[in-house]
Amino acid sequence: MSCRITEIERITIDVPFTPRCLEWNAREVWQWRIVEVIRIVTDAPGIVGYGETLPHYTWGKVTDAAIERAKGCNPAELLGDDSLGSGLQMALYDVVGKALGVPAYRLFNLPRVREWCPLSWWNIDMPPEAFAEEAKEALARGYTSYKIKARPWWDVYAQVEAISAVTPPHFKLDLDWNNMLLNAGNAAPVLTELDKYERVAIYESPIMHRDVEGHRQLRQKTTRPLSLHFGDPPFPTVVRDEVCDGFVVGGGVASILRQATLSATFEKPFWLQMVGTGLTTAMSLHLGAVLPFAQWPAVNCLNNYADDLLSEPLTIKGGFAKVPEAPGLGITVDEEALMRYRMDPPYEFPKPRLLLSVVWEGGRVMHYASMKQCWDDCLAGNQPVQERGVRMEVRADDGSSDWAQLYSRCELAPVRDQR
Repeated sequence: MSCRITEIERITIDVPFTPRCLEWNAREVWQWRIVEVIRIVTDAPGIVGYGETLPHYTWGKVTDAAIERAKGCNPAELLGDDSLGSGLQMALYDVVGKALGVPAYRLFNLPRVREWCPLSWWNIDMPPEAFAEEAKEALARGYTSYKIKARPWWDVYAQVEAISAVTPPHFKLDLDWNNMLLNAGNAAPVLTELDKYERVAIYESPIMHRDVEGHRQLRQKTTRPLSLHFGDPPFPTVVRDEVCDGFVVGGGVASILRQATLSATFEKPFWLQMVGTGLTTAMSLHLGAVLPFAQWPAVNCLNNYADDLLSEPLTIKGGFAKVPEAPGLGITVDEEALMRYRMDPPYEFPKPRLLLSVVWEGGRVMHYASMKQCWDDCLAGNQPVQERGVRMEVRADDGSSDWAQLYSRCELAPVRDQR
C-alpha cells in the first residue's frame, strides 16, 4: 500500500440525545453530546477515512502532536498505535481497509469468529418507569440485552420489575453498580434477592474492585456471573484468586487485543465497552468479529443518540449486530449530519444547575448540588446502599428564592431533611 496521508481534519459536532436520554444524562454525562470526528484524506483518489472521539469521555484524546506525526505517513505504518488517540486510530483502520479493499477486521491478523456480534442497549440510571420505556424501545429496535446503572438512590428491585413487565423472558438485564454496594456484607443480600429475577443476567462491579476476598465471597453466594473492569484488581490477582467470571474490556486497539488475549487464555468472557455513535459501534463490531471471548453484549451507548451519523444504519436483529463487510469500517458517514451538528469552540457545555434530592420511605431526604456530591456521600458509606422505595427527584433552577437558597446550602455540603 503506497498511499500517504495528506490532510487530517477535526470536526467537532453536537449530536443530540434522544429526549429521555437528554433529561437523565443531564446530571452526569451531558458532555457526551460533543463528538470530535477525524477525517483523514490521502493522496490515493477517493480514499478517505473517518473516526470519532468523545473528548469528555475517552481512553485517549487526539492531540495536535499526534496529528502532525501522522501527516505524510503511510497510514498502514501507524496501525495499532494507541498513543494516537481514539478518533485518529479509528480513522486509520478505516482508511487502510478502504485502500486495501478489505473490512477493518481483516487488519487485526486474526481469523473471524462471528458475523454477528451481541450488542447491548445502555442507559445511565433512571426511574423504573423510564427504564421500562427504554426497554420497550430497545426490544422494538432488535435488542435483547440491556445494561443499566444500578444506584443506591433508586429502587433496583422496582427497576428490574418494571423492565420485566414489558419484555419477554429472553430479554436480559445486566446491572452495574460502580462499587456502590461497597462491601460483600451489603452486596450479598441484594444480589441473592436479584438472583430470583428471570431477566437478570450479569452483575458488574457491585463492590470495591480492590476487595478481592469480598468478590470471592460474592461468587459463592450468587448464581449470576460477576464482572470487573480488566486490570482492576491486576489480572494475575484476578485469575489466581478467582475474583470474577469476566471483564469489561476497552481502550485502544492494541490494549483491547492484549486484554482479549489474556481473557481468552483463561476462558473469561467480556463486554467490549467503546462508547460513541455509529462510527464507534462499527469499530466495536470489527473487533468483536475476531475476538472469541467477546461473548457478552458490547456496550457502545449508540441508543443515547438521536442520530447515528451514518447514511445507512447498522443492522441489528435478535440482539446481534451485523459486522459490516464493506472496506474499512464498512459504513458511510453522513456528511450532511456533520455539517448540521458542527459546533464552534469552546467545545463544552456548562454544568446544568440541578438540585438532586434522594427520598427514602418515611420522608427521609438528602439534597445535593451535583452528582459528584451524591456519589461521594454514598461511596463514603453515609447512606443506605439499596433500600426499597427510594427515588431521586431532579429539580432545575425555577428562579425561586427557595430553590436558590437550598442550592447554595447544598454547594457547601449535602443537606439532610425530613418530609
